[in-house]
Amino acid sequence: MAKSLLALGSRHQRRLYSSTSKLTHHGIHVLQCPDQVGIVARISDCLSGHGANITSTDIFVDMDSRDEPVFNSRCQFSFNPVQWTREEMENSFQEIGKQFVGKSVVNVPGMDRDMKVAVFASLQDHCLVNLLHRWQDGMLPVQIECVISNHVRGEDTHIWRFLKRHGIPYHYLPTTKTNKREDDILELVSGTDFLVLARYMQILSGDFIARYGKDIINIHHGLLPSFKGANPYRQAYEAGVKLIGATTHFVCEELDAGPIIEQMVERVSHRDTLESFAMKSESLERQCLDRAIKYYCEQRILRYGRDKTKTIVFA
Repeated sequence: MAKSLLALGSRHQRRLYSSTSKLTHHGIHVLQCPDQVGIVARISDCLSGHGANITSTDIFVDMDSRDEPVFNSRCQFSFNPVQWTREEMENSFQEIGKQFVGKSVVNVPGMDRDMKVAVFASLQDHCLVNLLHRWQDGMLPVQIECVISNHVRGEDTHIWRFLKRHGIPYHYLPTTKTNKREDDILELVSGTDFLVLARYMQILSGDFIARYGKDIINIHHGLLPSFKGANPYRQAYEAGVKLIGATTHFVCEELDAGPIIEQMVERVSHRDTLESFAMKSESLERQCLDRAIKYYCEQRILRYGRDKTKTIVFA
């Protein structure tokens, strides 16, 4: 009888552990504040006090930005939402932000909604196509609100059929030198969290950037700060470079001068033609933009420096 009760108790414990483990969620906390003693201990106490467990953490203290060092951290943790509700978690981390006079953000993938994005593209669509298929495969945790382009695409095109199948609106907004349709664009993207320029060959004005007021990510088909502006493939080819690249960066009022998020390079030689330059560059652009969007949605990017002109990208 004792053995039977022991076995029954053991099975009950296994079922209880199994049901509890299924409730485990994973969260991400990001903090940026003036550096001081006790920050890591405070975060650890907050997590352990609610039964959460740190699974990874990354810390960077910027010693050069201002008169005082700036603490930057990204922490991933597991928790049980029965023990620690999402609302309680939000309040806990907001208290940490207030205590250390900084920016404290927490995100729970799978529980919080995906970030809403509008994607812009012009005639070349290799970055757009890759982005759409990566999203379809579940590799980009975003909610695509619409695609905006200054080039018309017919109903028989792959992109049109893809968007129609997934219920994503396509907005064709032809532009001129005097009318970039920025008021129309702002109306279309008013409910988004950020924008992606997937080879959108129109310059957004400083007024548009200020009125939108949120992050805009651009893919530049060159290795910034070299070869800014138009025709970087040709610029690089004619300069006889041995490395070509692609750069993703945040958009600012100055052309191709925003904080850099990601860069990728590939070696080329005198045997490459302008066409092979372009093919290799397009491959880099697809990968580089994909990484930047993923980093952004996973809360891996923090701007830093005196004027926030540089980025920390946590591993």
